[in-house]
Amino acid sequence: MKEMSPLEEIRHSAAHVLATAVLRLHPEAQLDIGPPTENGFYYDIDLEKPLDATDLEALEGEMKKVIKENQKFERIECSREEAIEKIKAMGQERYKLGRLDDIPEDEQVSFYRNGEFLDLCAGSHVGYTKKIKAFKLLSIAGAYHRGDDQNKQLQRIYGTAFPSKEELAEYLERLEQARARDHRKLGRELKLFHIDDAVGSGMVLWTPNGAVLRAELQNFITDELQKTGYEMVYTPHIGKLGLFRTSGHFPYYKESQFPPIVEPGTVESLAQQGYSCTDLSNQLDSGEIDGYLLRPMNCPMHIKIFDSQPHSYRDLPVRLAEFGTVYRWEQSGELNGMTRVRGFTQDDAHLFCTEDQIATEIAGCLDLVKLVFNTLGMCDYRVRIGLRDPDSAKYVGDSEKWDRAENALREAAQSLGVAYSEEAGEAAFYGPKIDFVVKDVIGREWQLGTVQVDYNLPERFDLHYIGADNEKHRPVMIHRAPFGSMERFCGLLIEHFAGNFPTWLAPEQVRILPMNDDLVPRARAIETLLKAAKIRVTVDAIADKLGAKIRKAEIEKVPHMLVLGKREAEEDKVAVRSRTNKALEGTKSTHEFLAELLADIAAKTLPDPKS
Repeated sequence: MKEMSPLEEIRHSAAHVLATAVLRLHPEAQLDIGPPTENGFYYDIDLEKPLDATDLEALEGEMKKVIKENQKFERIECSREEAIEKIKAMGQERYKLGRLDDIPEDEQVSFYRNGEFLDLCAGSHVGYTKKIKAFKLLSIAGAYHRGDDQNKQLQRIYGTAFPSKEELAEYLERLEQARARDHRKLGRELKLFHIDDAVGSGMVLWTPNGAVLRAELQNFITDELQKTGYEMVYTPHIGKLGLFRTSGHFPYYKESQFPPIVEPGTVESLAQQGYSCTDLSNQLDSGEIDGYLLRPMNCPMHIKIFDSQPHSYRDLPVRLAEFGTVYRWEQSGELNGMTRVRGFTQDDAHLFCTEDQIATEIAGCLDLVKLVFNTLGMCDYRVRIGLRDPDSAKYVGDSEKWDRAENALREAAQSLGVAYSEEAGEAAFYGPKIDFVVKDVIGREWQLGTVQVDYNLPERFDLHYIGADNEKHRPVMIHRAPFGSMERFCGLLIEHFAGNFPTWLAPEQVRILPMNDDLVPRARAIETLLKAAKIRVTVDAIADKLGAKIRKAEIEKVPHMLVLGKREAEEDKVAVRSRTNKALEGTKSTHEFLAELLADIAAKTLPDPKS
């Protein structure tokens, strides 16, 4: 049993109090599980009546009564036979008997009792219910039993708990901020992206505004790549299954991939011969039948580009980069706006180098990641090193090479001067990795950029270069993606900046606000001047009051507004207003404003993300 922290004990105990309240108000409910989570707790229940916000209020009220009763949490150990009888006596056979079967034979079976409530549970808990000082039920969602969409969907009640009311209030305030910054909400309001059921769940349509954001980020990283010796490539979105068999992605990870594509007529032909769908799947797995696969990774394509011509040690390192779109079959319940999708574009690169070059190349990759974070004001981050689990069969390749790769990443992480942790079992199947975990402006953590050292794919694809001794040698491969995926990264940026993007990233950088129709021609002339300087600018020529125009520009989070009245037009000036400064910043000549704007864009000046 994993030892719980004091906070986890509070939250786990709150989950039991919630289950107690559920059964008091809904005795017919069947309970599944109620663990603590990173931010609170939940309990999954099977209840025919759909619960709503009113039910949450009633459950909260009943939970307060349970806490006030100061019920003691008592651990009860018993045999499996006794456990079965207890579960049946509780009338909770539907899910609890299955959970009992999950407990290994060599582990002690235990229950916890508080008041009239008894639950199959390993623990641990606080001593008495009054130790739960501050809690709140947050929401209700659907959750398939055991996470399997073939099972019944249960109702999951989410809540949170803290040692004090002050900590709870701070957390609820962060939740409010998170709701206001939700990239799905802002994405609609700012017209950044669209997801349409007719296209497919988890498939992002980048609308014109979002396309500007993505293009600016891609241009930024491409400029840096060109400075550091990367070469851009383009590869197809689909490849033969044999390619992914060699890499190891198929069939070992087929549960997270789209189904293979076979030649037209193959299925019908096999059916006529008496083969089933299972037979077809087995033949695809074994290679008896070939097909194609929507690529889940870009690396096999880049490997084939490297392998398409001979290389000398003098050529290395070879650095190939691509904004490559990949496809993964995420479960529908795990999809979330832009941050969890089925088709996404990685700012991917693969470096082929000698073993002596590993440290230098990793350092270069880390410098690039740091540049991205610093440019966007994401300076609060930690590093997580994903290592192999020696007891797992998931990982391929020689142990000695794994050791060398892991040590190279440890040394690189130490050079960063930031906190880092090591996590066994989190490596890719072909090599260890460094993940960057970024904390946004309201304190949430996001896993973004990654760097991986790989001795195994060069071995699997029999890659080589000619060394100084005129003999064949195996290159080492480094995988790296500073953004991770364009979709996830942009989702994070929307929330981090609350849509108030730096001027260089803003889809619309300037809006000109003529005070009456007679000034529209002058506004159009200024628009032409700014567009010639490659500024993204529009004119609000709608006949409306100036206050309404300003309010609209603020809602649409335009960084700069140019108010144009009769006097400004006569003097060839504009009154400058920014979204962060409610008062006019002063009157400037159009050329003076343009010079300042271009300097701001070149410097990639950051706004206050908390504004």
